[in-house]
Amino acid sequence: VAKRKIKNKIEAYLQNPTSNAKRLTNPKIGTYRWRAGNYRIVFDIKNKTVVILRMGHRREIYRH
Repeated sequence: VAKRKIKNKIEAYLQNPTSNAKRLTNPKIGTYRWRAGNYRIVFDIKNKTVVILRMGHRREIYRH
């Protein structure tokens, strides 16, 4: 269920990537993040392409 929800959210967010994104304060892990329930998707935008860097539960995603 979570995988399907994340996939659907990513597809929706790709229509306008930065409108629902939050800019991260720690650029070491990525520039932006999206929310999908309790999961987070960290990404950058390079040459008008969304590059997903990491995905995970909100408790784990920001740990190094």
